[in-house]
Amino acid sequence: MPQGLIRFGCGISLGSQDQLKVYFYLYLILDLFSRKIVAWEIWLEESAENASHLVRRGVMSEQRTVPFQPLVLHSDNPMKGASLLETLYQLGITPSRSRPRVSNDNPYAESIFRTCKYRPNYPLSGFADLTQARTWVLAFVRWYNHEHRHSGLNFLTPHQRHSGEAQDHPARPT
Repeated sequence: MPQGLIRFGCGISLGSQDQLKVYFYLYLILDLFSRKIVAWEIWLEESAENASHLVRRGVMSEQRTVPFQPLVLHSDNPMKGASLLETLYQLGITPSRSRPRVSNDNPYAESIFRTCKYRPNYPLSGFADLTQARTWVLAFVRWYNHEHRHSGLNFLTPHQRHSGEAQDHPARPT
């Protein structure tokens, strides 16, 4: 049985002629102000329905069903599919996307995926199954949100910034 690899981009890839590589697709929503991962999921395929489900779950978990201020969802990949766009419009979220053929248009996404891939415990040989991949990402998200001291946040954790605890911490001297 082939090992599964988390796919941070899109598409299916074949390995050598004899070996098929299985990819799991990590969907992730990152709050740009706090850098908190507010919602994530791993699926076996890329689809607008999966993205729509995750957006709804993220909005509900953050209790943003009535937006206090405009929400924008930025995507590296073009948002395809009527179900995802309809979900965004229903929730009052403005879609945004990267410029065509520009690979580094979203430094926040590039940064978090690099942090994920370069964690010391990231299994370079892949995951045995979808459950193992989800378990690993759950542990990563907990570490990232609650323990990772982010240099762009004055060495606070994303959770501290997101929950307003940042006001209790004085700015670090420069």
